[in-house]
Amino acid sequence: MPNRRALLGALAAGLLLAQAPLAAIAQDKLPVVASFSILGDFVKEVGGDRVALTTLVGPNGDAHVYSPTPADAKAMAGAKLIVVNGLKFEGWMTRLIKSSGAKATVATATSGVTPLETEDDHGHGKKDHAHGHDHGGVDPHAWQSVANARIYVANIRDALVKADPAGKDTYETNATRYLAQLETLDGEIRAAIARIPEDRRKAITSHDAFGYFVKAYGIQFIAPQGVSTEAEASARDVGRIIRQVKAQKVPAVFLENVTNPRLVEQIARESGARLGGRIYSDALSDASGPAGTYIAMMKHNITQIEKALAAGPA
Repeated sequence: MPNRRALLGALAAGLLLAQAPLAAIAQDKLPVVASFSILGDFVKEVGGDRVALTTLVGPNGDAHVYSPTPADAKAMAGAKLIVVNGLKFEGWMTRLIKSSGAKATVATATSGVTPLETEDDHGHGKKDHAHGHDHGGVDPHAWQSVANARIYVANIRDALVKADPAGKDTYETNATRYLAQLETLDGEIRAAIARIPEDRRKAITSHDAFGYFVKAYGIQFIAPQGVSTEAEASARDVGRIIRQVKAQKVPAVFLENVTNPRLVEQIARESGARLGGRIYSDALSDASGPAGTYIAMMKHNITQIEKALAAGPA
């Protein structure tokens, strides 16, 4: 019996010793907070196993209307690095940082991006006092251009290196690999656009989240809402778009994962345009969906766009 007790004691001690390095590894990870799912994916690609990542607005979540939780404030307080989109996308983030008492470095992923100005036709330049949401005439959806996504990744790489100098080689290696993948992705999107007849490169989306995609790749998107999903399209706006769809023979309308589908379904029904399927604008899908990463999202979107626009009349 004493031998058995001794053996059990030795096993327990061994388990504790084995677990200690694992706990140390977990504690050594850099705690990073990303504001929404697309940024979270960029951080994950560059940070790899060296970061402990918390993403505030998760898959299929709408950062335009997000309300932070106590758990978010706790994550912010414990972070060493906070990554935000900027361009007034996360109107609630400044208040959250202040209320959480966070001391972390805040990295703006869009630093160096040339912002697109927007027309405030739908009131999206007006501040919503419930959510603190105000784009101020600037389109924040810069990630819809892959060239801009590469700027995001470079900024995130540099912020991680500054926050965790010991991980410099890892962050630079991961970023170099991922930047090459993004360059390939950009070429794939351009090749798909080239296969769509020029007179069919136009479509309807739920809200105006694709301005950078339009500028980069030459597809015309018409949206009944502004750059914010908080903006309400009036009956007059909808009627105007339906007339425009008919006059310009717009081939398809697309649903978005973060907006109510009824508006574009109405436009499709009353205009005769094809319903082109669901595309992803402001958020990734969950891991089991078609857009679980940024690259998967962009590939899914261009596949849906090419399929709907390159086809013949509905």
